[in-house]
Amino acid sequence: MMNINQFFRFITVDPVNLSIKSKLLAVFSSFAAILIVALITEYFSLDRADPIIVASMGASAVILFIIPNSPLAQPWPLLGGQLLPAIIGIVCAQTITDIALASACAVGGSVFAMLLLRCLHPPGAATALAFIMGGDSINSLGYSFVLMPLGLNVAILLLMSIAINRWVLGNEYPIVPKPDNKKNTYGTVIAPSQLTGISEQDLESALENMDMFMDVAPGDLSKLLTNAQKHSFKRLKGNVTCKDIMVKNVLSVEYGTEVEEAWHIMRRENLKSMPVINKARRVIGIITWNDFFKFIKLNTDKSFQENFRAFIRRTPDISTDKPESVGHIMATSVAVLHESSHIAELIPLMSNQGYRQIPIVNSEDRLVGMVYQANLIAELYNEQLAIY
Repeated sequence: MMNINQFFRFITVDPVNLSIKSKLLAVFSSFAAILIVALITEYFSLDRADPIIVASMGASAVILFIIPNSPLAQPWPLLGGQLLPAIIGIVCAQTITDIALASACAVGGSVFAMLLLRCLHPPGAATALAFIMGGDSINSLGYSFVLMPLGLNVAILLLMSIAINRWVLGNEYPIVPKPDNKKNTYGTVIAPSQLTGISEQDLESALENMDMFMDVAPGDLSKLLTNAQKHSFKRLKGNVTCKDIMVKNVLSVEYGTEVEEAWHIMRRENLKSMPVINKARRVIGIITWNDFFKFIKLNTDKSFQENFRAFIRRTPDISTDKPESVGHIMATSVAVLHESSHIAELIPLMSNQGYRQIPIVNSEDRLVGMVYQANLIAELYNEQLAIY
């Protein structure tokens, strides 16, 4: 049996891990959304005796503003999970005379339809009962109940949810699945969201194997695991930042630097890449050996060396059809990290996404150094030696 201490420990567990500020914002959001839904529906209502808001809208508001990242809170579950149960509830109410049986059929049929059409939304089960238990004021509406007040309620609540989550609560809503891009291209990355060694596809497969619903999207779970791994890494390795291991005073070029000059610098200094900066020393791109080769137009009458020299050599004419400056051949989006970033931020970038070097910037986003794979490996190796 559960003793008194276990009981109090059980009831004191907070079901939502939110700060006081977030909880207050959620309260305000629910209040404002329901108030606006009711006022607008009342304005468009033709008969003042008709209901202006369906009770299950309150439960939907809790889901939309407390757990907006949940799969249950997305637009299709909200729309389909409210309208489909309403139709099923009306059919059951009009064809089954026994209230208990009609209620069970309405809820069971609604859950089946929501699962089948992938629009599970728990408040929808309450909506299915609204027409059965609502009395004459709702029964008299017939199928028009689906459009008014329910349809208008749902439409307004969805618009309010998008606006409030994005502009008040700062949430990314709705959650749009991102395509799986496996190309090792440079992309602007400030805080990586991939877990080293575990992809979102791995998480989706694991969730499927569990055969149990978890109220969290694979992308959010990936971010959670990544964050936990970073904290664990920081705890074990200490506060080693990118500034501690970066190469300072790195060579760089500007947008207008000639292709030939950039090539000679990279070859003379044995560099595989160079950051491209503007006049304020902010990183605007990166150039690698591959960027030189991919623009060469091969002429079968000449050797590769001759074609390459013709490409990098400055064109004496006023106009030309080949790139003449670094800005024309560089990768325009580049992954950067701030110098205060922990080296844990480098691991998913270099191991999962294939980056061999990461430009490091200061608080003003000006270039101050570069971290190469060798720097990170050396640091991790030295840390391991220190343990022994």
